[in-house]
Parts: sequence; structure tokens; C-alpha cells
Amino acid sequence: MFFRKQFANVVEWQEFRDDMIFYKWKNDEIKKGSRLIIRPGQDAIFLNNGKIEGIFRDEGEYDIESQIIPFLSTLKGIKFGFNSGMRVEVLFVSTKEFVVKWGTPNVINIPAQGFPGGMPVRANGTFTFKVSDYVTLIDQIAGVRDQYLVEDVRLRISAVLDQLLMKWITREGKDMFNLQANSFEIGRGIREDLDMEMMKSGISITGFNIISFNYPKEVQDMINKVASQGMVGDIGRYQQIAMTEGMASGKMAGGGTAADMAGMMMGMQVAGKMLEQMNQQTAQQQPARPQPVQPQPAVQTPQSGGAVRPNFCPNCGTKAGEGNFCSNCGHKLV
Repeated sequence: MFFRKQFANVVEWQEFRDDMIFYKWKNDEIKKGSRLIIRPGQDAIFLNNGKIEGIFRDEGEYDIESQIIPFLSTLKGIKFGFNSGMRVEVLFVSTKEFVVKWGTPNVINIPAQGFPGGMPVRANGTFTFKVSDYVTLIDQIAGVRDQYLVEDVRLRISAVLDQLLMKWITREGKDMFNLQANSFEIGRGIREDLDMEMMKSGISITGFNIISFNYPKEVQDMINKVASQGMVGDIGRYQQIAMTEGMASGKMAGGGTAADMAGMMMGMQVAGKMLEQMNQQTAQQQPARPQPVQPQPAVQTPQSGGAVRPNFCPNCGTKAGEGNFCSNCGHKLV
């Protein structure tokens, strides 16, 4: 005798995790009397031989025989057989937007003037993504995998992130010493490129944020000193202070280490570049200074007999009259 619940099972997202993008339910068969459970934030996709039969988005509990099968595209007339099962897979997909932290594990050497090996930079931030195309997701990933995690997406993006950072930092000559001011524009460009890349897997990159750019400690220390000491245009004094501090700390005793010297030279290059930029900005902002008016020499009037009488008294400066003596102090004019 066959009992209705004898072969019944529950089709649901088992082993649920917050970082799981999709999960494939693939028991041997779905039996008569089986039920489908869809929880909030989930879509259930019925697959037959890798093809989508139906997508169910509303949360709740459903009887598969009466409430699901009638809506499946090619399985409406399925030979369900009350004592036999239906071989079909159910793919549960998370509909939420995932937030992922990212960071450059190693420095990125960005091409920069004055740095033959490039300016070493690190960066960190977050990006967000969600599943947008079920057909592509199944064709590219879910067809061969039973589950897909956020870490899988993060690793894939990390593989191309260094190149994208370099592309958008150097695009249109970004200021290497003030990258944070351009972080929004850089992040927007990276998001567009990543979205084009991940679209091939049915995933959309909905946001990409850069929290901070970080320079090596030696470079950052030099930048901070230049900013705080305000030595605009005085790179010679800056170098003297840097050398003095190095000797006082003992780092340069006996020649110091190669790393110390390399760090100091890098910092000096940074300082020189910053001061050059600051001087250029200052010159552009300051108005041209008026040239001083040079005093005109006094015009002297020749007198009869070859004597020259000055127009102003050489003793007190009073304007000379017609006479031969100053009307103010009596000094002889001729």
C-alpha cells in the first residue's frame, strides 16, 4: 500500500550562509507530496537538464504538485506518476546586495615622474554586487557548481584590481600626492570596468568605494614634514633637516643601511615634487607686482656764460627761482 507522504521531501536552501550567493538542491528525486520552502531574500529556480523551467520569487511554503508544477514551462504534462519521482534541480539564489571589503595585499608601483621604479601605493575600500542575470549565472557558473560564495567573487575581482587601479590613477595625469581627492572619480571608473567583467557571469557590480590611499611610511613621513614645516621653495633646508635627523637617530651612523638611504632619497624626491607643485600654484595665484617708478633726474637750465643753474637748490631742495641764490637758505646756485 502506498502512503501519500512515503516519498515526500522538503525542497529548501539547506546549509544556508550569509556569504553564499547560490545553493543547488539536487537530491535524487522530488516525490509526490513534496513541498518547496522559499525564505525572504531568496528566489527558487527549477532546472531541467540545465535549462530554466520556472522562477519563483515569493516567499512562503508551496505544494510542488499542485502549486509549482502547473507553472513550469515544459513540465506541465510531466509523467509525475504518484509512485515515482521527478528528476529536477532547484537553484536557490540570494537576492540581496553583498558588501565586500577589499585591499591591495602588495604595493602597486604607479608610474610617476621622478620615480624610476614607480610610486609605491596601497589602497583599500569596499565594493557591492548582486546577481542580475539568472540565465548567464547558470550557463557560466551554476551549471557546474553546487554553491558559490562571496569569497569566490572577491578573489576574481582581486585578480584584476591592481591593473584597474593603475589604469585609473594614471588616467589624465592624476596628482600622485593627493590621490584621495580623486578617489570618487577613480572608484567610479573601476566600478564600470569591473561591472563589464562580472556581467559575463550574471553579476552586477553596484558600487566601488575607495576608503584610503596609503604611501610607504618613509614617503608619508616626508610628506607630513613638508606640509607641517611649510618650507615652500626651500628644499635645501629640508634636506639639511632630514640629514640632521638621520644622524641624530643613528640611522646614518657608519653609512646606515641601504633601506634607510633609499627611504630618505625617496622622501626627498617626494618633497621636491610637492614643493615644485606648490610653487607653481603660488605663482599662478599671485598678481604681477608693479614695477617701481624710477626718479627722473632734475632738468638743469644753462645760464649765460656757460654756467649751469640747477632747478632745485642742492642744499635744501627748494625750487630755484630766477636769482643766483636760493630763496630759502641763501645757498649760491651758480
